Amino acid sequence: MDELRLQQDLFQESGTDTEESSFEQKTESRFHNMVQPEFTDNAITVLGKRYLNKSVTGEILEEPREMLWRVAESVAAAEEKFNNDVEQSAITFYNMMAKKEFLPNSPTLMNAGTALGQLSACFVLPVEDSMESIFTAVKNTALIHKSGGGTGFSFSSVRPANDTVMSTKGVSSGPLSFMNVFNQATETVKQGGVRRGANMAVLRVDHPDINEFINVKRDMKKLNNFNLSVAATDKFMNAVERRTSYDLKNPREGKVTGSRDATEIFNAIVDSAWNSGEPGIIFIDRMNDANPTPHIADIEATNPCGEQPLLPYEACNLGSVNVSVMGERRDDGIWAMDWSRLETTVVNAVRFLDDVIEVNKYPLPEIAEMVAGNRKIGLGVMGFADLLFKLGMPYDSEEALLFAEDLMSFIAEKGRKASTDLAEERGAFPNFKGSVYDEKHQPPMRNATVTTIAPTGSISILAGCSGGIEPVFALSFTRRNLLDENDELYEVVPEFARVAREKGFDSKEILSMVAEKGSCQGIHEIPSDIQRIFTTSHDISPAYHVRMQAAFQKYTDNAVSKTVNLPEDATRQDVAEVFQLSRRLGCKGVTVYRDKSRDKQVLNLTGSETEEQIMDVPLPAIPIGPRDRGDVTSGITRRIRTGCGNLYVTINMDSDGPVEIFSQMGKAGGCAASQSEAISRLVSLALRSNIKPDAIVKELKGISCHRIVWQSGNRILSCADAIGQTIEWYLEESLDSIPGQTLDTIQSLEPVQNPGINPEKNDYELDDEVVENLAGACPMCGGPLKYESGCVSCALNCGYSECG
Repeated sequence: MDELRLQQDLFQESGTDTEESSFEQKTESRFHNMVQPEFTDNAITVLGKRYLNKSVTGEILEEPREMLWRVAESVAAAEEKFNNDVEQSAITFYNMMAKKEFLPNSPTLMNAGTALGQLSACFVLPVEDSMESIFTAVKNTALIHKSGGGTGFSFSSVRPANDTVMSTKGVSSGPLSFMNVFNQATETVKQGGVRRGANMAVLRVDHPDINEFINVKRDMKKLNNFNLSVAATDKFMNAVERRTSYDLKNPREGKVTGSRDATEIFNAIVDSAWNSGEPGIIFIDRMNDANPTPHIADIEATNPCGEQPLLPYEACNLGSVNVSVMGERRDDGIWAMDWSRLETTVVNAVRFLDDVIEVNKYPLPEIAEMVAGNRKIGLGVMGFADLLFKLGMPYDSEEALLFAEDLMSFIAEKGRKASTDLAEERGAFPNFKGSVYDEKHQPPMRNATVTTIAPTGSISILAGCSGGIEPVFALSFTRRNLLDENDELYEVVPEFARVAREKGFDSKEILSMVAEKGSCQGIHEIPSDIQRIFTTSHDISPAYHVRMQAAFQKYTDNAVSKTVNLPEDATRQDVAEVFQLSRRLGCKGVTVYRDKSRDKQVLNLTGSETEEQIMDVPLPAIPIGPRDRGDVTSGITRRIRTGCGNLYVTINMDSDGPVEIFSQMGKAGGCAASQSEAISRLVSLALRSNIKPDAIVKELKGISCHRIVWQSGNRILSCADAIGQTIEWYLEESLDSIPGQTLDTIQSLEPVQNPGINPEKNDYELDDEVVENLAGACPMCGGPLKYESGCVSCALNCGYSECG
């Protein structure tokens, strides 16, 4: 676009009106044949402040569509190197962005086609244990911030405070003192004035200064240009679970210098995160387990938002598919996914991001070399919450979790296929030899990584969609610029506004109630099914936040940016459970934020004026092991039929809820009785270890054996399924609502008239003819079993049979 503008200036200097008119007609003709982008008022505001080229006096020099063409044309120039049609690629890239199907990270939108030409958002710089290394990193940080990038560092190599400095015979000031130097440099640069300075500081949990690092942000005036993350090792997390100590190591020599109680340090992390949202936790060993090029270097740090683990001197180019526009509304008004459109967008986006690497002007030669070797890209998604709204799926539902896995596995599959195709066209990334792909004999890939889930703060505003994979913060809220307290954007979720109009609850009175609380929950004028779908961040339990992050992480090469937003009244125990659950479910890191735990925050409810109140209460111990069973419990016993006979399941409770399960298999013994007893013992251990009963139900229900029976219209698949159904029955029925129930009595369901059930027989014996093909799966071949003449045999005639 600069070239076009230069041509226009030359025409103007020549004074040839005809030629100037011809240029404008040619330019207008190009845009006339392409998609005309439409942006919201908020997007126009952000474009003007951050993305559109300006003169030295601040005058805006381009329209939004010109910005998109500048980016598309600049990136597509890489296609010439591979003998492809540059013009056609530019049009493809432009239309993809104009339709808001895909947008690259902010530096690409800002700098593509300009003299600066730095297009990457994420960098990691090494910080070694020397003054030369530290201050070289400070200088390099300033250069990167000036170009619009963010930086991550591991300070784990810096010797601890008060350690010996042999060259001066003095003592070290420690990593925290040097972080202040980086922080001040960032404050001075402020990323060229268009983006807030962003850094990530990582310190290993086994560094001697870890306690000071954990607690530094209790004073929110310190390190205000840094996000903090503790690099938690597997050894540390295992020690937390076992409630034992772990070793601290001086990085100067790598020697053990002492030990700390793991629970004490974990509690300190929890307490600080509860107070201020920091530090987060990254599971550093898990990140290195997924490192595609361990033969080049280890991963030590991430970018500022934690979603991009990088090697020292590595950068990554990010972009996001707007999945909210990947749904199509059928004639009957029902939304469905347009998988074909999504695939096309993913393929084009992978090519776009690979082209970015070709045209990028990196701020340091070391970065250019490392990027050229690995060619990492990070394709993610935005607008996920909006897509769920359209599809009618509550964010906190099993359906949404399964859909998230389907969505991200599809993007990962198509993205990797696109990278493999590019490798055939352009060659694999140079460090492919010796990479994990090479070791596993996988086809060459153009890019060492393909997928990353970024937070998409600014570009999601441009796209007019929800950010990343986050649930919406509120259905109506204000977004505040932390650099300018007078700069606020008011946001309303478009899909909610549309549904409100269609369903007739768009009155000023009702919508003002929604704006006041940010949520539609508990507003009786809004239909209950709408309330269930339009859940917001604080309506969703912490466990579902983590489970959704884990669902996306399962199919993401790099990591997932996800904040577990907690309500103001969340406890420290809630924070601890989030950290522990995220590790169990395979996340690479996690961040929590308790509402109003800081004086200033980016997202705020429109009507929220509640004064912050932080109570300094003692930190509770984190219950890792099972709690004690009291001397006295009370319980309910339910009889439930299984294929092996009647199973009597007893659920005992204490003051905190269900505490243990007992099961007895009628007159049966042997394998069935021993297995049901084993299941009961494990369930009891889980209950006393604070595992939610509904999570236990989810694991047990659906397990099938070779004999399936019916009771009261319910199909009982196995003894495990029977125990799961009994727990579910207990959860659904309160003590007051179970007819005729008293504690410590046997409770069983009355027989009902159902096919296959003989109500005249006490044991609810089955009519073999009715359930002929409901005998379960064959243990030999996996095919269906059938009942024949009192025997169970394989319907596929593999030879298996069992006579009873």
